[in-house]
Amino acid sequence: MENNQLNQPKKTNNTGLNPLLTILLLLIISVLTYVFILGADSNFVPLSEADIKNGLSASEGDPRNVMGIIHQGGVIVPILMTFALMVIVFSIERFFILSKAAGTKSISQFMTEIKTALEKNEINYAIELCDQQKGSVGNVVKECLLNYKNLGIDQTLNKEQKLNSLNQTIEEAVTLEMPSLEKNMNILSTIASVATLVALMGTVMGMIRSFFALGDGGGSPDAAALSKGIAEALINTALGIGASALAIIAYNYFTSKIDNLIFKIEEIGFIIQKSFNSKH
Repeated sequence: MENNQLNQPKKTNNTGLNPLLTILLLLIISVLTYVFILGADSNFVPLSEADIKNGLSASEGDPRNVMGIIHQGGVIVPILMTFALMVIVFSIERFFILSKAAGTKSISQFMTEIKTALEKNEINYAIELCDQQKGSVGNVVKECLLNYKNLGIDQTLNKEQKLNSLNQTIEEAVTLEMPSLEKNMNILSTIASVATLVALMGTVMGMIRSFFALGDGGGSPDAAALSKGIAEALINTALGIGASALAIIAYNYFTSKIDNLIFKIEEIGFIIQKSFNSKH
């Protein structure tokens, strides 16, 4: 009983970023950027004395650069900026976590070394290689090799039961590693679909603003107000599509890396099972 508890697969401690705190921090950064950087007076054409008397702020004037143009997108812009920053930050986090999970050496090299050690029946050396490799790959393979070693001296199970035990060890170890590998991936997939919807809301708000300009102008609509409404709509559309596109690319890339990692682990597991089958 005690041996079974000791041989249970252990989960890698790859915690990653706290999603709630990270999102809140990025939202604050986006709002501050929108107000104080994009909304800086230097990004807009100075107002006339008449506009100043009417109570208009500098950020309500005509933009003179790209930052001023983005600011004209309205209150939806900070949300879309938060989405874009989330994609960048969580992508960087996933990159380092998955790189760490793969271990210190390339998986192909590690797999070759494990195969060579098993062919020479050097189980202890193979376990040492796992300690050197580290990461999810090293941990999973180490659990399999420890079970391999124990099953080699176990006289209570037949060969088929031992092979089933090895297979079960691989499956359990991979199952324990999956949550740490896939953490925050749901955020990227959510942004991929939600960013376009939020952008659509900003687009609709801009078009509503344009139609109000048409209605208020009567027979001669205010061209400036009309253009600002259309600009607001297009800015939100562009930011939303950009954030969504980044999220889709990042999600597919990291999903592919995770699938490849799991495939390599299962391939090494097959090598271990094949070696056990031929030597016992």
